[in-house]
Amino acid sequence: MAAQIRTWRCDEDYSWRAVAQAASDLWGSEWGSNQLFGEDLCVAAAKLSGENPCREPWN
Repeated sequence: MAAQIRTWRCDEDYSWRAVAQAASDLWGSEWGSNQLFGEDLCVAAAKLSGENPCREPWN
């Protein structure tokens, strides 16, 4: 899942809200486009990838 989140954020230029919505749609969760949820997903995915979520290409 971290790879998919990285693709959305880094390759497809999704905002945190868009990442949250895409993940919610994929997983059937009720978080929707919650910006904080999207940010948390990106931070977790970056860390799993060994990357800094505050640096390019994440931010």
